[in-house]
Amino acid sequence: MTGELDLYGVFVPSLAAWMLLAFAVSLPLRWLLARIGFYHLVWHRPLFDLALYVVLLGAVVAIAVPFATT
Repeated sequence: MTGELDLYGVFVPSLAAWMLLAFAVSLPLRWLLARIGFYHLVWHRPLFDLALYVVLLGAVVAIAVPFATT
C-alpha cells in the first residue's frame, strides 16, 4: 500500500479522502444534535464540533485501514 489514491493520474493522500468522509458524516450528526437541543448543554460549540470531527476521523481511519491494506 502506498498511502495514496490514484484518481485519473492525480495522486491524492488517502487521509484526505478519509477527512472528506468524516466531514460528510459530521454534517448530519451536527444537524441532529442541533435539532434535539444538545448544544444547550455544550459550553463552546465550535470546540465541541472540532472534537466531534476528530473523533469521527479517528473512527473512519480505524475502520478503513484494515480494508485498505490488501
